[in-house]
Amino acid sequence: ASAIIKRYINLGNALDSTALNAIGMRYLCLLNETELNTIDPNSLKLASLNPSECSQRTKDILYEKAKRAFSDQHYLPDYYRLIEPYLGGAPSKDLGALSKDNVNMSISTFAKLRRDSVMSLTIPEVQGLLGMNLKELYKWQNKSPIREWVQKQKQSELDKLHVGLTGGTQEGYINIVTPKFQPPSSASLGIVAMPLHLLPALLTSFLMMSVLS
Repeated sequence: ASAIIKRYINLGNALDSTALNAIGMRYLCLLNETELNTIDPNSLKLASLNPSECSQRTKDILYEKAKRAFSDQHYLPDYYRLIEPYLGGAPSKDLGALSKDNVNMSISTFAKLRRDSVMSLTIPEVQGLLGMNLKELYKWQNKSPIREWVQKQKQSELDKLHVGLTGGTQEGYINIVTPKFQPPSSASLGIVAMPLHLLPALLTSFLMMSVLS
């Protein structure tokens, strides 16, 4: 699949919205940084992608492109729905701004945010991001990066959220959060083993037409 995508691009074909939809979420993570950088941000307006299982660099690149693609809708209600699949690459300052928009982020989306971005968020910002889903933090408090974020906060401040979070810093103490190695997801490892015949027919037809011409 990776070889066909590279051949398709080397023949001068663009990764426009049609090609991106053909690649789909199954093969999106195969694109390298050079290939990702060739994507026109406007192509994301008509593409259905979710890079949550890809490398952090892939998520960072696609977030910046999505942010540009949907910048003209930043103040519209649909903005969050459009940008949500790409938030795994969002810096903390953008998440802080988003926390003021009453987005009611799901806890599963929150758990897939960049670890460094989550660690920089304040308690009011997390409260603003999650909104009505704030109570779900209790069920996820032992999962990274939520666990590390909780450990960084003062327990007295966490208590004010009234959702049962424990493990924060007690008065007079400092918690040292040690980063843990995150193994590659099974989805990321398994993606390269996909049989070639599973490549979406649309992209395959593009390649064959290019070769025949």
